[in-house]
Amino acid sequence: MNETEKAYSEALKLAAGHYENFPVISRLAPKRLRKHIAVIYAFSRVADDIADEGSDTPEERIKKLDDYENKLKRCLKNDFDGAFWRALKNTIDEFSIEEEHFLNLLSAFRQDITKTRYSNFEELLEYCRRSANPVGRIMLRLFHIKNPECYKYSDKVCTALQLVNFYQDISVDYKKGRIYIPEDEMRQFGIDEKSFTERASGGNFRELMKFQLKRNLKLFMEGSYLIEILPYKMKYQISWTIYGGKEILYKIIALDYDVLNKRPFLSKIDYLKLMVKGLMG
Repeated sequence: MNETEKAYSEALKLAAGHYENFPVISRLAPKRLRKHIAVIYAFSRVADDIADEGSDTPEERIKKLDDYENKLKRCLKNDFDGAFWRALKNTIDEFSIEEEHFLNLLSAFRQDITKTRYSNFEELLEYCRRSANPVGRIMLRLFHIKNPECYKYSDKVCTALQLVNFYQDISVDYKKGRIYIPEDEMRQFGIDEKSFTERASGGNFRELMKFQLKRNLKLFMEGSYLIEILPYKMKYQISWTIYGGKEILYKIIALDYDVLNKRPFLSKIDYLKLMVKGLMG
């Protein structure tokens, strides 16, 4: 095994070792693509950890992300800081993936360090455009798809998945000083940050979350048209991903929207059920 293949192998191990509600190395993904999905995941995972883990100051995190971005830019010019970057460039070249997607992801990770509140939903959508939508477009390129209509529906699915993650992790994010619910919508439902501090999830907060989830389910519905125009081999993966996102929303509803005190998650049994649903279409 050469150094590049070893780097792919390490990326697969990294992906397998992290809990995700939407598994990045799905058994429904073609085997030939799994190492490529894994190296892209590893790129994002490391950047996310720089932005979000450990005890570094914001300034130190920004510097580390800047250094990481410089390694990416050097990689794109075939100047590799290790075998991982060579593997990533191999994947980028093999599937003609646009470099802007990786730069957008890093931009979103950097924003997580500096921006902790969102005035309105449009600001949140702009964040999702860089934090989530590039992942869907990269996945489409792995199947050699470069279609504006597919991109449009993929963006809706990825934005919906990012928002699901926000709703799932409301209590976790608040401990880190972040709120991903638009401030104008909080005011509309009579909610301020005191509700988050006191974990007051009843009444107005419940109505606020109902509003968020209704909009999110609509995004999933609109994005689901993607499945109809995808090639056969990709339909299962995307179906499973959409089912996973919607299942988290249904779990939030089952919790009576109490995401301030309880974090919904998918169990192994849930994953199995979703796999069956994905196979059945």
